[in-house]
Amino acid sequence: MTKAISRIGSRRSGRISSRKNGRRIPKGIIHVQASFNNTIITVTDVRGRVVSWASAGTSGFKGTRRGTPYAAQAATVNAIHTVVDQGMQRAEVMIKGPGLGRDAALRAIRRSGILLSFVRDVTPMPHNGCRPPKKRRV
Repeated sequence: MTKAISRIGSRRSGRISSRKNGRRIPKGIIHVQASFNNTIITVTDVRGRVVSWASAGTSGFKGTRRGTPYAAQAATVNAIHTVVDQGMQRAEVMIKGPGLGRDAALRAIRRSGILLSFVRDVTPMPHNGCRPPKKRRV
């Protein structure tokens, strides 16, 4: 009975490690979401499955420092480091949001050695969507 338990455990752990090492990603998409309070970097493969992600918060910055360009740069380096090890050579970059980390994240991506096929701004823009609240009368 103890043999069966140990064999199942070893089989499961071996399968997970081989699957992670076997996944080579030559091309991917880097999504940068830069808000005023935080910057989130998500690296996906071409089909959109998340491979790696990092944010200014997970990179050790707390409070108002998360919105800084330096925090965005650190988050980008953390997110890209793992995918470069998995063999990513070229990527597309989608930047969303008005935050300070936009340019810093793009500079960090350029420094990482990944060839960029294109950089696209995908910030959502309303075509005058929601009605604003009525004017204050004082």
